[in-house]
Amino acid sequence: REIGSIVRSLGCFPTEAELHELLAKVEEEEPTGYIHLEKFLPVMTKVLLDRSYRPIPEDVLLHAFEALDENKCGYITKEDLVKYLTEE
Repeated sequence: REIGSIVRSLGCFPTEAELHELLAKVEEEEPTGYIHLEKFLPVMTKVLLDRSYRPIPEDVLLHAFEALDENKCGYITKEDLVKYLTEE
């Protein structure tokens, strides 16, 4: 269930269809909801080395940070970022 979060935490941002394809490569023949590390590591290593998934576009990231910049000052403070990441 958390494969998308894991893959995204590694800096890859596949589409939902690409995520399902990746899941099919690492899932057991009888899906259990768990993925064995021995299957995941070689597949994910290849994905990372081949740069299979494009990163999030810069303008999308900028827009996300602009949404957090409530005072429209062009930056967010470390304290605000920590608050957003831990509380919001």
